[in-house]
Amino acid sequence: MKLIGSISSPYVRKVRVVMAEKKLDYEFITEDVWAASTTISQSNPLGKVPCLIMEAGEALFDSRVIVEYLDTLSPVGKLIPSTGRERAEVKTWEALADGVMDASILARLETIWPGRSAEQRSTAWIDRQMGKVNDVLIAMAAALGDKAYCSGIHLSLSDISVGCALGYLDFRFPEIAWRSAHPALAKLQDKLALRQSFIDTFPA
Repeated sequence: MKLIGSISSPYVRKVRVVMAEKKLDYEFITEDVWAASTTISQSNPLGKVPCLIMEAGEALFDSRVIVEYLDTLSPVGKLIPSTGRERAEVKTWEALADGVMDASILARLETIWPGRSAEQRSTAWIDRQMGKVNDVLIAMAAALGDKAYCSGIHLSLSDISVGCALGYLDFRFPEIAWRSAHPALAKLQDKLALRQSFIDTFPA
């Protein structure tokens, strides 16, 4: 398999962590989808990463679709329950974490995208997105409480998703003091940071 992506993308990181935890072999191909020379649309018509090219050449895109597929490839370290309430809980955690990524990336693009002048940038839009981030952090911290993991009694996609979202905030928004505001999330993140899968996918 080949994974097309960016080292700095939290969605790509989520897929890479899952692949590492599942002990799956793949080739990582870096791609800058914002570059004029990008060829990502040849693999993904949406023009986004991550994009997984499978052995027969078919492409999967959207991190949620990809990790769902990857979890079926090996019985090692099952990350998504197959049915029922437990599965819904894990997918809800993933949706919350993806929401943090979505909102923070939109805020960042509004701040740095060279296609807009300083006068054209919307502070109200940025504030709206970062308000979503703050609301989700509060909700995640409350749901985590004093538990060792987000859902269940061992590592799951819930924790990987949250870890990648929090890692992106540390990477792109170091001024946000989420750790002091939410010590339970900070404790979880510190634990995840010790895993080799997170060490090897640290954003740059």
